[in-house]
Amino acid sequence: MPGNIIETKDLTKIYKGNIRAVDSLNIQIKEGEVYGLLGPNGAGKRTTINMLITRISPTSGTASVDGFDIVKESLQVRKTIGVVPQDLTADEDLTGRENLVMVSQFYDVPKPTAEDRIRQLLKLVDLEDAADRYVNTYSGGMRKRLELILGLVHDPKILFLDEPTLGLDIQTRTQMWDYVREIQERLNVTIILTSHYLEEIDALADMVSIIDHGKVLITGTPEELKESLKGDIITITLKDEANVEVMKKVPNVVEVTEHGPNTLRIKVVNADESLPDIINYISKNGLSTNKLTVQKPTLDEVFLEYTGRNIRSEEPADARKMMMNMRRMRR
Repeated sequence: MPGNIIETKDLTKIYKGNIRAVDSLNIQIKEGEVYGLLGPNGAGKRTTINMLITRISPTSGTASVDGFDIVKESLQVRKTIGVVPQDLTADEDLTGRENLVMVSQFYDVPKPTAEDRIRQLLKLVDLEDAADRYVNTYSGGMRKRLELILGLVHDPKILFLDEPTLGLDIQTRTQMWDYVREIQERLNVTIILTSHYLEEIDALADMVSIIDHGKVLITGTPEELKESLKGDIITITLKDEANVEVMKKVPNVVEVTEHGPNTLRIKVVNADESLPDIINYISKNGLSTNKLTVQKPTLDEVFLEYTGRNIRSEEPADARKMMMNMRRMRR
């Protein structure tokens, strides 16, 4: 069994004003897996990653990356990791190949090794034919693919991917997932992934941690997280004022919470069995529905359950960046 390539022990970061961004964080990431890190804005995700990539130092606690201490051996850590930020970093006035060569020189990769590596990476993401075109002629998907391999030129063992498909349409986004999977499988690189697209985390991640207020709330495979909800979700919008206490009396209802104007979120063990009882109860009590939806557990529901917030409510801070990215991609 593969060992832990990243491990934190009581990792803590406190900013001025006694703001505890990361609070005694303990996570273990196995070599070769894709590890999803989820959380609301301000949950401590970015601070955690910035400590792991040695951009900032922890206040207390420790962390090791590929066996190197992030404080005492920060230079060795930087050599073993690759970082792909959500913002576009490639120089638009250079070709794709020239960007890759520039990064290889930054990491002091020997020229023959760099040339072989660059050829391999361009082929891996289907950019061979566009390698000698200027980046400002690339489509949005092509730019994202170039960004992806810019983080791999120096042959890192660990790759940090921050919102790798932000701003892409759904078709291009799913194509990017294929490239990420192939990179992980062919290069056996460990990937730490953050994304506001929960279907992306569900599709790619082997393990997922949800963090909030700097602490891990739950860790598991996507299936384990969904199973932790122990039930299906029925969302009902009534024409009249929603009454939580009344709906709790329906047989086999596990939990009822308000979820907006006249809207109830009802957790049941099995929606197929409980839905007829709920509809019958609503009818007998003289209530009328405007909308009714049934959801099997999803990561969206898991996120809502553990953080109390919907992932979509966390997007506005990144929306402006996404639009800026999209405008740049269309130039």
